[in-house]
Formats: sequence, structure tokens, C-alpha cells
Amino acid sequence: MTPTPTDVPTISLTMVKGLGGQSRHVFAERSTCVLGRADDCAPRLPDDEHHRTVSRHHCLLDINPPEARIRDFGSLNGTYVNGEKIGQREKHQSPDEAAAVSYPERDLLDGDEIRLGETVFRVGIHVPATLTPFADVPAQCSNCGRDVAGEIGARTGEYVCAVCQNDPGAVLRLLLRLAGSAQPTPELAPIAGYTLVRELGRGGMGAVYLARHEATGQVVGLKVMLPKAAANTVARDRFLREAKLTSTLRHPNIAALHDAGYAGGTFYFTLEYCEGGSLDRLVERRGGKLPANEAVRLAVQVLQGLEHAHDAGIVHRDLSPSNILLTGQGAALTAKVCDFGLAKAFDQAGLSGLTRTGATAGKPWYLPRQQVINFRNSSPAVDVWALAATLYRCLTGEFPRDFSRARDPWQAVLQMTPTPIREHEPSLPPGLAEVIDEALRETPAIGFQTAAEFRAALSPWA
Repeated sequence: MTPTPTDVPTISLTMVKGLGGQSRHVFAERSTCVLGRADDCAPRLPDDEHHRTVSRHHCLLDINPPEARIRDFGSLNGTYVNGEKIGQREKHQSPDEAAAVSYPERDLLDGDEIRLGETVFRVGIHVPATLTPFADVPAQCSNCGRDVAGEIGARTGEYVCAVCQNDPGAVLRLLLRLAGSAQPTPELAPIAGYTLVRELGRGGMGAVYLARHEATGQVVGLKVMLPKAAANTVARDRFLREAKLTSTLRHPNIAALHDAGYAGGTFYFTLEYCEGGSLDRLVERRGGKLPANEAVRLAVQVLQGLEHAHDAGIVHRDLSPSNILLTGQGAALTAKVCDFGLAKAFDQAGLSGLTRTGATAGKPWYLPRQQVINFRNSSPAVDVWALAATLYRCLTGEFPRDFSRARDPWQAVLQMTPTPIREHEPSLPPGLAEVIDEALRETPAIGFQTAAEFRAALSPWA
């Protein structure tokens, strides 16, 4: 039995009815959990005659202690919470047809019971007394003071309300004003003297702006990340430690992270400014595809940056065309990887809330199935796979998997293999196509385990 930590929130699953397998699983950190009969599920139900009513990938638990949510994957026999069915495909539907259906979700509470076939798990939610909010302490937005008691749920800590999160520029401008005041706090010193010029891009966790230092004229990217869940001291410290580690990376193909800080429920970063924008914007400007020689040359540069980071023990875990930045022009165009590990560290610290379910579910377009099954997978190979998926997108305008609008993206990763690249782009040289297809192989392991291996295989076409 796994010991239960007493000083941090946890989610536990205890088997109270069923056969085989570990009887108790405890999650003390941000995680995902796929239940079913497949070998890669944890908890895994036996693949025997007693569990034929359970699908191979039956349901998904999105876990961010002390919160958790469950969603059925369109199983044949349904998932039940406290006797209530939350999902089941029609008998005439195939698994592929069921993947296009939106099934109800359920936020889990302490004591809830989840039934799959004849197996029952009981949910346990542990919140340390030291983290239990006092009833007479109002929960307020750190930015505007609005009451946020209805937004933060069971978590404690500082929080920026949903209204303010929709305007990250206003939050950042307030921090800049405070940093420029007569008595700025030490936490804001790294951004003192900067003014915003324009917004460069926006994502689900925040936005990045071009900023200029008034005294020196230096321009930087100034990024703000707004937690979707209340940020307690443990989560803040964990994330900022990861950011500090990232700031040590210095390489021509890595966009430098200069400073990182936290104030008023908001994380901010000053980054190397790359005037060419992001790779996805370049592909868009070029009509959706890049020539093979240019795409491969940029991919090789990214692999050089990944190799340097991996040698330092740092894995990105969230690589995509949007966080590959560009400098220079023409033959001198240079790719630089940014946000090294920040998005995944943000998620793993529990700051992104529940992101694997619901309308705001993450989009694993560039994730190998190893990362979906094992959310904390941080091997260099996951970055290599993501770069191969990015190269595939640049060459074909398509994702390696068929992520149709209605399909559950997480189920697509679990159940679909990447489409051979020449089915989307027949003009590619067969040798190059073979290298990319091998890089996107996932079973029994990812095709290329290191950035150096993939870079060497691509070099004839760079």
C-alpha cells in the first residue's frame, strides 16, 4: 500500500470491490490517470473473463489535488459514479464513432465510488488542516479585489479572478506601475523600468508582450502566466525553482530566459526577444507548409538546442511550433526554442487547474502516447517525438494523427497511430519520410531516443 503524505493534498483510489491489481493508488501531484484493461493503464484491471465489460481505455481521471474530475471515453458498458452513469456509447456505435460524442463529466468528491464493470474504486480526498481555508477570511482576486470564493474551489493561495485573466495586459500593466513606484517591492525589481510596446502572442495560460526598458532601450519579451488555480506557497516555489533552472540554459538555439518572478498572483518572465516571431506564424504566412530543405534545416537547429538542454538534465515536455521562435532572415533564419519546461512545470505544480477535461481541455497535438499515459514522463525522447510531430506539421500542414473537430483528442492519442507522412505529402523523398515515420513510432518505444540520433538521421536533407 502506498503511504499517504500528510502535509500535502492528495487524491486516493482504493479498490473496494474487484479482482487483482494494486488495491490503493495515491496521487500527491498533478497527474492524469487512465483506467481500463490495457497494459498501459494505471490502475489496470485484469484482461480476463471477469472484466470483459471494461474497455481497454475506459475512462480518464484528471487529477490536481485536492480536485479531480472523471470522464468516460465512450465505453461500451459505461462508467458509474455513485450509481449514476456518466458515459456509455450506444450499442450500434463503434469506438471510433463514440469518440466523436461528448460525454458528461463529473467532479469527484471525497467518498465517491467509481464503478467500471464489477470493479469499484472509492475516492479519497485529503486536505491538510494547515491548508484548509478559514471561513472568516475572504477569498479575493489579487489583482482587483473581487470576491473569488466561487472560483477557487478547495485550493488555497493567491488567485487572479476570471475577469482579470481575460485581460492579462491589464494585470501586467498594474505590476509595471507598482514596479515603477517610489517604493517597489523586491519581487518586482526585475521588471522595474519596462513599458509595454505591443502584444506578441497569447495562449491558454497568459500572454507575451514586447517591452522596452526606458533607460537602456533594451527590448525583451515580457511574459505573464496567470494560474487557473489558487497558487499556494508550495506550488509557487516549485514552479519558480524550475524557472531558475531553465534560466541557466545558454545556447544559440535556445531563447534565453533572463528573469522570473512572482507578485500579486501572477508569474512574469523577461525573455530574449526574437523578431521573427514563432514557427507556426511562419508556416501560416507561407500558406501552411514549408519547403523540405528549410523545414529540416530549422528542425536540425531545434535538435541542437534540445541536445544542449537534455545534456543539462532539462526536458521541455511541451514542444510545438508556437514555442519555436525565429531570428534573422532567409538562409540566416535561426530557430530558438523558448519556454523550456515552463508550461509543463506550471501544469505539474497544479497551477493550470484541471486541463485534461472540459471545454478548456488541453490539446495534445504534439504529445506521444507515453506522455498521456504517464503524465510526468520527462525523458528526452518525448521532446524528440514532439519535434518530429512539429516537422510533420511544417511539411504537410497536418498533424500526425487525425484530430477531427469532434474527436476526443486524448482518446485519439491513446488509440491512433501516426499516419505515414507520404500519405499527406507524396512528394517527400522516401528516405526523409522513413526517418520522420521512424521518429514518430511509439511502440514498443519512441523511434529515436535522443536528439543527437534524430539530428544525425535528418542531416542528409538539411
